[in-house]
Amino acid sequence: MEFLLVLVPVFGIFAIGYIGQKTLGFDIQTLSKMSLYLMSPFLAFDTFYSNELTMDYVYLSIFVLGLCLVLVLLVSFLSFFHKYSNQDRCAMILSSAFMNNGNYGTPVVLLVFGTAGLDTAVVLMVLQQLIMSTIGMYYAAKGGSEEGGCKTVMTRVIRMPVVYGALLGTILQLMHISIPKELMTGIELVGNATVPTIMIILGMQLALISFKNIEYRKISYSLLLKLMVSPFIALGFTSILPVDDMTKQIMILVAAMPTAANTTLMAVQFNTRPEVVSSATFISTMLSIVTLPVLLWMLHPLSS
Repeated sequence: MEFLLVLVPVFGIFAIGYIGQKTLGFDIQTLSKMSLYLMSPFLAFDTFYSNELTMDYVYLSIFVLGLCLVLVLLVSFLSFFHKYSNQDRCAMILSSAFMNNGNYGTPVVLLVFGTAGLDTAVVLMVLQQLIMSTIGMYYAAKGGSEEGGCKTVMTRVIRMPVVYGALLGTILQLMHISIPKELMTGIELVGNATVPTIMIILGMQLALISFKNIEYRKISYSLLLKLMVSPFIALGFTSILPVDDMTKQIMILVAAMPTAANTTLMAVQFNTRPEVVSSATFISTMLSIVTLPVLLWMLHPLSS
């Protein structure tokens, strides 16, 4: 019960966005752009500027990329075995290989591990955003009707401000350039507002998901890979990467997060079976109410 209570504030904030969208009807696309292009870069900058760079950043990069590639390979194997079309395969990759560690994973880590775990969660969020902006966009374009996937990928990567925020913070830290306290206070205020904002936006996105013509087999595979297989893959990475125990637990917890909400936007943009991706996003988010408390009980970080 104690572990379930950890998720109550998270789903409470999701509910605010869900109810607000159902009753008031906000422009989600504009709000999403605001959080991605105006707010997230400040959070990334603060994290990479304020925290000393260590080899953990390299290990976390290996983990995020490795986890994604292993899941892509598993989906490709299932698609080959069942003779799924390229569009179905790409939709399942979007549903299975990218976890929601931005507006879900980061606040959960904050609630479970406190501010000590938040920095690691933000680093993982930035790395995941980069992976989604490259590998994710590639498969979204590859599975859709739009041509010129590589050009789309490069354009999207160049336009990702969260990466520039992290890069700028890293450069200023390495050059030992101090920022005036007044300016840093403003940066921290915007950064601290980012997490609850994107949580509300996820609630709004969930309110618009449609369940027409659900393809249960494909979605079941995606849910199994995302919620159950993924944390075991992460466990394998924690056994070979030399990181501390708290970081290992965060890696496993983040890997068990539901499907990233942004994959629905990608699927809609390129018409890559958006009904499959959106259904997987919604159902995995709902099922995580059960799966995450079980995982938290197994990890037992609250006892420390």
